[in-house]
Amino acid sequence: MTGRVLPVIAALFLLSGLLRLGDGPAQALAEGLRGLGDDAPVSATPAALTCSAPPDIAPVLAALQDRTAKLDAREAALDHRAATLAIAGEEIDRQMAALAEAEESLRATLALAEESAESDLARLTAVYESMKPEQAAALFAQMAPDFAAGFLGRMRPEAAAAIMAGLDPPVAYSISAVLAGRNARAPRD
Repeated sequence: MTGRVLPVIAALFLLSGLLRLGDGPAQALAEGLRGLGDDAPVSATPAALTCSAPPDIAPVLAALQDRTAKLDAREAALDHRAATLAIAGEEIDRQMAALAEAEESLRATLALAEESAESDLARLTAVYESMKPEQAAALFAQMAPDFAAGFLGRMRPEAAAAIMAGLDPPVAYSISAVLAGRNARAPRD
């Protein structure tokens, strides 16, 4: 422990001697040490505050300052663009949510319409099945073959057979051809 204290005491004596030597560097050091404890600002000469670049470095410094200004402007533009993109992203998210909601509503409406159409077709098919075969055959003879085949394909086989028997052979043949070819293009695997 005493081995560390003696060099510190010697350094303090040396510093004290230097301070007493005169007004030169020792005085500056003393003023610097006094300034450390004060809150008062250290006065500096205007020459100490200004620094000019050597002539050979001045163009490089100007180029660096110009580059810094350009980078700052570019950074500001990128920040502005990022903010714009964030706003656009929020708007897209909002529109996508509205689109998903509209799609779901449309899907529900289409399902309801399809269910209603299916219900209507089932009801009309039941009406044609309950008619007398001769009366139904007269109606089916006036229908387009594709349209008539759609109803006959939905009927019970007995009712469809009775109606087909009441049709003229060329009309019955065209309806039979449509019925036979309805699933011809369906995949088989």
